Amino acid sequence: MKTLTKITTVALASATLFMASGASAAMSNYMEGALIEVCKSAQKDSVMNLRKTIKSHRLNEKTVAMGLVCNGEDVISFAENSGAFKTANHLEKKIGGADIVDLAQVYSVKF
Repeated sequence: MKTLTKITTVALASATLFMASGASAAMSNYMEGALIEVCKSAQKDSVMNLRKTIKSHRLNEKTVAMGLVCNGEDVISFAENSGAFKTANHLEKKIGGADIVDLAQVYSVKF
């Protein structure tokens, strides 16, 4: 019985390690090249060039703005640090957000 328990434990541990190693596999060369091109486009300070590059690789601008990391920085900070304020501003707009409005100030009621 102890042998069966040991075999089961080893089998489960091996399966877990096998699945974990598959999950940490490197990305394809195509995707890596595409993301590098997007980083370079963000650095050039041309919104048109950035949008063209993102679209050519069939990526989503919001996903790029929220998830892409260039040289250890998020893509917006990377663009700003490179002096590309137009592309940084464009990507910030793509993230969007919610505004909090005090409705009591907006609607004033007088008796």
